[in-house]
Amino acid sequence: MHTPPLPLTRDLVLIGGGHTHALLLRKWGMNPLPGVRVTVINPGPAAPYSGMLPGFVAGHYDRVELDIDLIQLARFAGARIVLGAVDGIDTDERLVHVPDRPPIAFDVASVNVGITSEMPEFPGFADYAVPAKPLGQFAANWGQYLEGDGPASVAVIGGGVAGVELAMAMAHALSAKGRESRVTLIDHASVLNSTAPKTTATILQNMKGLGIEVVENAKIAEVTKEGIKFVDGRSIPADFVTGAAGARPYDWLARTGLALDSGYIRVDAHLQSSNTAIFAAGDCAHLAHNPRPKAGVFAVREAPVLYNNLRAALGSGRMRRYRPQKDYLKLISLGGKSALGERFGTSFSGPLMWVWKNHIDQSFMNRFRDLPQMKALALPRQRAAGLREALGDKPMCGGCGAKVGRNALRTSLRNLPPPKREDITPLPGDDAALLTTGGVHQVMTSDHLRGFVLDPVLMTRIAAVHALGDIWAMGAAPQAATATIILPRMSPDLQRRTMSEIMETATDVMRNAGAEIVGGHSSLGDEMTIGFTLTGLCDKKPITLSGAQPNDVLILTKPLGSGVLMAAEMAGKAKGTWMAEAYGLMAQPQGAASAILTQASAMTDVTGFGLAGHLQGICAAASCGATIILESVPFMAGAAELSEQGIRSTIFPENRLITPELPGGSNADILFDPQTAGGLLAAVKAVEAEALLDQLLRAGFTAAIIGHLNSAPGLRLQS
Repeated sequence: MHTPPLPLTRDLVLIGGGHTHALLLRKWGMNPLPGVRVTVINPGPAAPYSGMLPGFVAGHYDRVELDIDLIQLARFAGARIVLGAVDGIDTDERLVHVPDRPPIAFDVASVNVGITSEMPEFPGFADYAVPAKPLGQFAANWGQYLEGDGPASVAVIGGGVAGVELAMAMAHALSAKGRESRVTLIDHASVLNSTAPKTTATILQNMKGLGIEVVENAKIAEVTKEGIKFVDGRSIPADFVTGAAGARPYDWLARTGLALDSGYIRVDAHLQSSNTAIFAAGDCAHLAHNPRPKAGVFAVREAPVLYNNLRAALGSGRMRRYRPQKDYLKLISLGGKSALGERFGTSFSGPLMWVWKNHIDQSFMNRFRDLPQMKALALPRQRAAGLREALGDKPMCGGCGAKVGRNALRTSLRNLPPPKREDITPLPGDDAALLTTGGVHQVMTSDHLRGFVLDPVLMTRIAAVHALGDIWAMGAAPQAATATIILPRMSPDLQRRTMSEIMETATDVMRNAGAEIVGGHSSLGDEMTIGFTLTGLCDKKPITLSGAQPNDVLILTKPLGSGVLMAAEMAGKAKGTWMAEAYGLMAQPQGAASAILTQASAMTDVTGFGLAGHLQGICAAASCGATIILESVPFMAGAAELSEQGIRSTIFPENRLITPELPGGSNADILFDPQTAGGLLAAVKAVEAEALLDQLLRAGFTAAIIGHLNSAPGLRLQS
């Protein structure tokens, strides 16, 4: 008997990808609560681990070692991820607001957004300095500065532990690079006023050994391009200025209506706020029952309690109390591979403390680098012949990777009778049907995608752009659309929430393209599927595949690689930064590109059959051949690396058979990669190609000239 998936009944929204939520997601992936849809919202695809920042600045770690990959972690946890910065919570309606998308509804929510920099608003700071937070932007700027040459002058504003760690790390890194440098640490009072006397003395001695100048009781007047000016008239030169002067809560927390303490969310022993549906953890929370300093150790130890209590709030189990430890080991990097440890007023320093600190940091990060591999479901002992072969050795890809192969499609269509209606013009191989109504050319198409991301908004944007591609490829203006939506089984409340997100997003995309949604159909099934049927109007002769001519130049408006990236993401092998970029490209509309390419001889959108398959379609319709310049074909970030590893989409073997004359291997295999919401492939006159490419690039498309058509049949590679 077939057992359908259990329906979703509650929404849990995790606001922020801080350490507590990261650990919670890992635990959730290993033991989820059935019926709960989990959403994690974070500004970017990765959450940097601040504990290793000084080591990165000093040159001990690569940049990638600092990041917790939230996209991989969300996939492991079965959670949808929304990339955006939350700017408000409506506690009455239980809605989370993220710019440029519909609000996200919740039954239970948790906030773990950390803190932001509390830099005084010095004149010129925003123009000439780099705040230490957000960590990602700071790390990128420092990495670029360190790669320079010549003398270096660096100033760090803020004499707390974070500031002195940065100053020592910078001094060590510049010295290791052999650069003559001046590093200055500045504080409006005295440095290290919260550490024990022995700790302070050890750090000051270490800074002296690194040649760091300490300026105390100094009031800054302004930051300039040349350095820092003080109120008393003094100045110091600095061509890299950063600030680590304290921290503060995010401003939007004050507008939530939650009880706060100095701007931080007040929580009780259960990590529950004044609104029982909202929890908070980490630095953004104030433990009203037992106040603690802002330190990562508390965020880490809150994770199992928060995990338990969120489940209880969602209907399973009982609440637990969080009991923070009285003191903790403070580990401070000293620039080189040496560190200081302090606890109960006693401190120890030296290389062994660095080894211990590195062990703690690496052990924490390894929890996310080495996610447990979940066992595949075993096949039943009694089963039909061919079941194992049909199932394959990996999960079925989403998007265009889930399409029916071209051979099966052609076989099913081969024996259909030609249309009898005079107002339908047969266009074998083209992207859309051509209709004539009252003397007006109208094109019609239908396309839908099996969900490959759990976020309905992102999935809708990509599905809408994907369906519109057929209209744009024929040079038509989108006119009307109907939506076909299949939702996974869920409660009426979640159906309403999800349909609202989908339809609001679909309306936005279609209206921006010039079309209106006029209806549709919805149903429930085992998984989410989103599709659209579209019509478009042509004010001139539509662009068809058969119009291509030998010597036409081929222009591609988007890079390739979405298929291999999505296959890798499902296997936990794609970096979150790669996926975020890929999703952005898939959601990029092609209407402006279609308008630029309005004089193309032939045009198609590159989707399920890959670049080679769709180019072969042009050549077959126009009785010509083509040469592809492989080194000119743009690839999405990570696609070539994953292809080298042998990762392929499930429909790749079928696509490979479409053009057997083309050699495969390495980057060439990406030519057969199924694309979802891919770019337009246009054949244009050679004399117009460079000018058209320039227009596309200026319009923001990652376009390229990738080859040309010729009179000899077949496809060839020029490498």
